[in-house]
Amino acid sequence: MASLPEVIANEEQLDDLLTEPTDDLVQSLGEIGGGVVVLGVGGKMGPTLARQARRALDQGGSNAPVIGVSRFTDAAAERQLQVAGVETISCDLLEDGALDRLPDAPNVIFMAGRKFGSTGAEHLTWAMNTYLPAQVAQRYRHSRIVVFSTGNVYPLVPVTSGGATEETPVGPIGEYAQSCLGRERIFAYFSDLYGTKVSIIRLNYAIDLRYGILLDIASRVWRGESIDLTMGNVNVIWQGDANRAILRALSVATSPPQVLNLTGPETVSVRYLATRFGQLLERTPTFVGEEAPTALLSNASRAHGLFGYPRVPLESMLRWVAHWVMDGGRALGKPTHFEARDGKF
Repeated sequence: MASLPEVIANEEQLDDLLTEPTDDLVQSLGEIGGGVVVLGVGGKMGPTLARQARRALDQGGSNAPVIGVSRFTDAAAERQLQVAGVETISCDLLEDGALDRLPDAPNVIFMAGRKFGSTGAEHLTWAMNTYLPAQVAQRYRHSRIVVFSTGNVYPLVPVTSGGATEETPVGPIGEYAQSCLGRERIFAYFSDLYGTKVSIIRLNYAIDLRYGILLDIASRVWRGESIDLTMGNVNVIWQGDANRAILRALSVATSPPQVLNLTGPETVSVRYLATRFGQLLERTPTFVGEEAPTALLSNASRAHGLFGYPRVPLESMLRWVAHWVMDGGRALGKPTHFEARDGKF
């Protein structure tokens, strides 16, 4: 892989970096063999994950397909995937019979889900996060499946704890987190029933320059808005590193499911992040509230032991985000609401 750039100048360079495969990913996908179906590819992470899979297979000399499935409300996003060599299928996964019309695949990444807008439409969140997984688990019972989940299934833990491990008892706060735990339990049930090999990825939080915790904080510093310190510590991981780990998790899928936390190695102070962005942006951050003794934190040591540490360090992410904000780079307008402690999204 090429060395990391000092700054990221545009979206073309950003997407190239986010989709760049490592040698170990090329080897991993080559060893398990076959193509990949990405269900829910149209979200924030899906397009770069699918393109990274395509690049890895190409580098390994495989013409196995990468197929992205989504409703594709954004025709331009679908076209970008097609240009990158990702086959696309437009599909509402909740529609009766929709899954039966999809192709078989030895490897499936299940990314479909619902978080924001859950409050007031809890029924739809539960349908997406628990009913649909039951359908997918039965349709792809003979495939390896990597299931997106979230660190929100854990309770808030002491900031001095190092973060929740996979052995920490779950304690989801709010209906979104509860439904995500339901998704995990559904896949575990069908893994037990059919012997399906599954990896469950509890992710928090992926960083792109167009969205994410770091963009949220940097943008507030840049605009002179106050930073809420109540959720005083967070975890972050570069989205490209998260994509690679998720794809490599196909190779360690098991029955019963392999559960892996996925995030960066640091417990990061929100006060530190705002202060560092203040230095980079030449702004003075302002704060409200005080740091609570607990936060939503995960310990990803198990995943790091399997896949290695993330390639992109925190300081690089901070510099890239700061430059992006100062340069007026495009943002998706999808705040993370990382400061929410009541589980309402």
